[in-house]
Amino acid sequence: MQPSTDDVESPRRTPADLADRLLDVNRIYHEPNIDRFARAREVLARYPDAERIEVLSHQAIPGLYGNEGNVGDWVKNKREVLVLGEKKSLSARRNERSSDWIAPSTANGCAMACSYCYVPRRKGYANPITVFANIEQILGYLERHAGRQGVKSVPNQCDPVDWVYDLGENSDCSVDAMVSDNVRDLVELFGRLPNAKASFATKLVNRDLLDYDPRGGTRVRFSLMPAETSRVVDVRTSKIADRIAAIDDFVEAGYEVHLNFSPVIVHENWLADWAELLDQIADGTNERTKAQLAAEVIFLTHNEQLHDVNLGWHPKGEDLLWRPDLQQLKRSQNGQWNVRYKTTWKRRWVDELTDLVAQKLPSCRIRYAF
Repeated sequence: MQPSTDDVESPRRTPADLADRLLDVNRIYHEPNIDRFARAREVLARYPDAERIEVLSHQAIPGLYGNEGNVGDWVKNKREVLVLGEKKSLSARRNERSSDWIAPSTANGCAMACSYCYVPRRKGYANPITVFANIEQILGYLERHAGRQGVKSVPNQCDPVDWVYDLGENSDCSVDAMVSDNVRDLVELFGRLPNAKASFATKLVNRDLLDYDPRGGTRVRFSLMPAETSRVVDVRTSKIADRIAAIDDFVEAGYEVHLNFSPVIVHENWLADWAELLDQIADGTNERTKAQLAAEVIFLTHNEQLHDVNLGWHPKGEDLLWRPDLQQLKRSQNGQWNVRYKTTWKRRWVDELTDLVAQKLPSCRIRYAF
């Protein structure tokens, strides 16, 4: 659905050129009888001219997932393809880093194309947005789950008062909000829950979210890295300067705003680049914003399978991401082999960056760093 003329002219709205650049949906894969869900009908109505293709499962789409020939159409599929399905397994997983719980997904995949994103590892060669249409079931599950937790009696690094639920583990909620009202519904839910808070990380400035009513119940974590690095690996995202410029506006609109310094990518002169970024944040935010800032620091983890995919569509990014001289193998919890920075060096780099944050942005506490 194209924005109205009024939307385009308003500075609080997502620019039309951004929406057009990210999404031009002309093919929708959907599970059988998906239109029994009102949310699915709404999404289909947004793209009335798109070809509709019924599939048995949103997880197994012949010719899309697992098709090595799709690497060359990596971005094209993100722009032009949408998937509609039902989230059948509803569970909240313990996390205790960024959040207390990982909420059931309301979407999967992304129209952006950050070359370090871990989600494509599970699909193979294509990663468009999947919208889960059974939003009422997901909202009901979350409300009941939060109700069972009761009052948070012991503060932790996730939050001193509320149980925090991470949204968009496998997507970016700012992009998801351009496709459906799932994110608006989630923000509204957590705005009225007395003991719970939503949280999501984003690399897109979607000013439509400023028109929601979060009432302090949603934490937006703007992901930031030095601009020169971002221009190489943050493909199809908002500029770093635009993300920084939006922080005060989101605080003013009733969101809690934190920062994700993620992923931290080590290269020659990387720390000087971070010093410049931290100065930009300090200069670009007001005192109200600074007083509530907190940050997560996450150093890069990469994956050989994703490295091979990236070589097929964006090899330049791998010059920064794939550094065998700096990295070592480590088996993940799901059994895959990932590469991370060598332990001894990384320990020193984490200390250097957190010390730099304390110097440049002293009011911003580090919630965790690894």
